[in-house]
Amino acid sequence: MNRPIVFDSPFLLGFDHTRSLIERAAKAAAESYPPYNVEDRGEGSLRITLAVAGFTPDQLHVTVEDRQLIVAGKRESVTDEAYLHRGIAARGFIRTFILADGMIVEGATLEHGLLHIDLSRPEPERRVQQIQIKTAG
Repeated sequence: MNRPIVFDSPFLLGFDHTRSLIERAAKAAAESYPPYNVEDRGEGSLRITLAVAGFTPDQLHVTVEDRQLIVAGKRESVTDEAYLHRGIAARGFIRTFILADGMIVEGATLEHGLLHIDLSRPEPERRVQQIQIKTAG
């Protein structure tokens, strides 16, 4: 079934990229591991906290590519350990977050099994552009 997409309106010019952002956001929302929090720290600052117990800094990678924050974790599987119960996930993961224009990743800290990623959004410079009108002929 085809559903109309609001960005196909003739009044919204140049918003083709918005459709792909919505599709990427829907895909990211479907991911469920590892669990995370997003905290509003005021004045345009955010903190994303992911529960990454058992991962070392060498096993975690935080990158920004095309306005997308990508957090990946890869653990080498150790097969010679015998578990009676294994409740802590040992699988790798990729978790993505779509960033708005102007969002800056300030840094990442691993502390007590939690990966904190701090982001900020500086206030954009407000500007008015006067467009000169030319006459034809």
